[in-house]
Amino acid sequence: RVSVSKAASLAMAESRKEEFQKYLEKSGVIDTLTKVLVNLYECPEKPQNAINFIKESMGPPAPGGDVEKLQAQVKEQQIQLEAKDKEIKSLKKRLAELAEEQKKAE
Repeated sequence: RVSVSKAASLAMAESRKEEFQKYLEKSGVIDTLTKVLVNLYECPEKPQNAINFIKESMGPPAPGGDVEKLQAQVKEQQIQLEAKDKEIKSLKKRLAELAEEQKKAE
């Protein structure tokens, strides 16, 4: 006999499992892994290191890590660029003022 809390716990675990499976399907992970494993299965001569075969079949990792991290870096650099642009504009204005003062002094 299963208690109500155990039944609820099992139902919650099953739900989480289904959500994760949908996530993997939606993101293309299952398709990609299936293709790689089929390629491994169809190899006439099995590689000595299956893990390396899978890694090589999957391709190189994305440069720089995940997309969110890269987006954050881009945003930060845009802010820095805007600050530098303002500083350059201010310095050019000050340079022009100093050049004008020098002309008047001559």
